[in-house]
Amino acid sequence: MNNPGTPTFDQLRIFLAIVDTGSFAGAGRQLGRAVSVISYGMSNLEVQLGLVLFEREGTRKPQLTVAGRALLAEVRAIAAGVDGLRAKVKGLLGGLEAEVDLAVDVMLSAERLGRVLHDFAETFPTVQLRLHVEALGAITGLVRDGTAIIGVSGPLALGVEGLNSVAAGSTLMVPVAAPDHPLAQIGAIPPGHARDHVQLVLSDRSRLTEGRDFGVISRKTWRLADLSAKHALLREGVGWGSMPLPMVAGDLAAGALVRLNLPDHSGGRYGLSAIWRTDAPPGPAASWLRDQFVELGRHDDVARVGL
Repeated sequence: MNNPGTPTFDQLRIFLAIVDTGSFAGAGRQLGRAVSVISYGMSNLEVQLGLVLFEREGTRKPQLTVAGRALLAEVRAIAAGVDGLRAKVKGLLGGLEAEVDLAVDVMLSAERLGRVLHDFAETFPTVQLRLHVEALGAITGLVRDGTAIIGVSGPLALGVEGLNSVAAGSTLMVPVAAPDHPLAQIGAIPPGHARDHVQLVLSDRSRLTEGRDFGVISRKTWRLADLSAKHALLREGVGWGSMPLPMVAGDLAAGALVRLNLPDHSGGRYGLSAIWRTDAPPGPAASWLRDQFVELGRHDDVARVGL
């Protein structure tokens, strides 16, 4: 059994140039080589592989053989991989990060996050991204311990020693319940009435705010570490609680949830900030991410409140 040789990348480029231009002369013009060099390189590739890749007899233009067609996709994949490698090395030599770890608050709207990351993928195709979605103090913890280079955090990050921060908008929080929940059946809810009903509360998975409560007014609470689970339990009528408006807007429009008119817990704007360690400034790609969140946040309501 014959073992094929190892072709050079230059030979593979010649092969693709002939395919793409439709002729040896066209490949020469594309690569800036003489036709004789193109022909010699192609012949050497066929010898290396032990296969005829182009039919040259009886046709004005070289046509791929069955073997040539079979190898075309593999050769394109190799060329794309080498081009990607060269682009990544060029970026690293220019100071571009190989990867970026980003931590974002679960209250940040999915639409905004998706928009920024879509543009990031197009702007920095060679940079890998690791995304952490957490709640409350966990974002600050991930940035502070170096797991994430930048974060988009709620108000708990403000004033933390060793961190820089810049305003990145806010999310409107609204108290909601299922339509069959007792509180949803009352038009004008008396002050303090919500305290007698189970309040679903998002808890902190970090030690930064361990034992502290934010926005809790009920005597009865269920604590959850996952906002999606809280959302599902609210829809099931298990209790009432505050949710970011973008996440429940569809439920409110469809009648799956009802916005509660609580005189002592009307909701408010949950302020967001981009944060990073003072001693570890973000590189070009991470800085671009931070600036995008900050710029989009300028369009939010200027009234920023705490928890």
